[in-house]
Amino acid sequence: MAEALRELTVGTGAGIETEDMILNIGPQHPSTHGVLRLKLALDGERVVTAEPIIGYMHRGAEKLFEVRDYRQIIVLANRHDWLSAFANELGVALAVERMMGIEVPERAVWLRTALAELNRVLSHLMFLGSYPLELGAITPVFYAFREREALQAIMEEVSGGRMHYMFNRVGGVKEEVPAGWTRRAREVIGQVRGRLPDLDRIIRGNEIFLARTVGVGVLSAEQAAAFGASGPVARASGLDFDLRRDEPYLAYGQLDVPVVTRTAGDCHARFEVLLDQVHVSLDLAEQCLTRLDQIGGPVNVRLPKVVKAPEGHTYAWTENPLGVNGYYLVSRGEKTPWRMKLRTASYANVQALSTLLPGTLVPDLVAILGSMFFVVGDIDK
Repeated sequence: MAEALRELTVGTGAGIETEDMILNIGPQHPSTHGVLRLKLALDGERVVTAEPIIGYMHRGAEKLFEVRDYRQIIVLANRHDWLSAFANELGVALAVERMMGIEVPERAVWLRTALAELNRVLSHLMFLGSYPLELGAITPVFYAFREREALQAIMEEVSGGRMHYMFNRVGGVKEEVPAGWTRRAREVIGQVRGRLPDLDRIIRGNEIFLARTVGVGVLSAEQAAAFGASGPVARASGLDFDLRRDEPYLAYGQLDVPVVTRTAGDCHARFEVLLDQVHVSLDLAEQCLTRLDQIGGPVNVRLPKVVKAPEGHTYAWTENPLGVNGYYLVSRGEKTPWRMKLRTASYANVQALSTLLPGTLVPDLVAILGSMFFVVGDIDK
């Protein structure tokens, strides 16, 4: 009996009794986009169990919504995923507009769609540069940031902000775009599209990158669905779901939205989905800009001095860069929400780490962690 127990506890050393080591990764670690803690049980270099521990960046956004009026909550909402600020603002505005029965002007709808896709590209480029960096490849981040800077200039020109745009308003957008902006935006999109193959060539087929990502951190379609994963993480596992196509909002119902999927579900598949999705978003943004040149009219509606949503509740969801974001709004007819619940993409995606990490080696841990494409502020809210 004693001999059998000893054999059960053998790790990597033959005939040597061992016990699992508990290792904390974090709560501060350079391979996360924010402050996350992983509690690992290790048998040698192999992960036995993994527990993501969140909450280190919790700012209580949902409670703060309850004491801010419908104009003020937008500035809070655009900060939980700091890479997707425009998309975050948009979801809140859509929920409030639905509650109030506001019909947004057509020009504002197309402008929102164009900016949402440009924001999606900016978010994706951040991960396309930082993920190889986490695996030791320095060069790709310079290529990714070259394209980000070009697109940031366009977003800054139209909104005045580089990360927290504050351009959405209940009923439309803040103001009309500067003269000639659509032409300049199309020129930048053309430049970025022409230079993206540089990033593609340097990393997608790189033999070191392939060795670190192919077959590593496989998330099956069933597991992705069970954890409520969405966005690039879920589509890399074969879940063919995208709200822009399946439940269109804004102008997506008038656009043909190709959905990029893979079936491998590993780190490399997730990276490929992100890279290919950039091309799709650039095409969609360009189509929206062409449409904007053909239509005129206002970009917002006139609101009363004090905005009050009628009593009731509604749910709006959007296809954010990292996945599905949901906004559940409950109103009691006052100028502040009674409840605004956020369903963030990162929160659902990161839960899968408890299934993905056990059985892997510590060197693969960072590769898997980075490929889940989450922002910790989006988890903790």
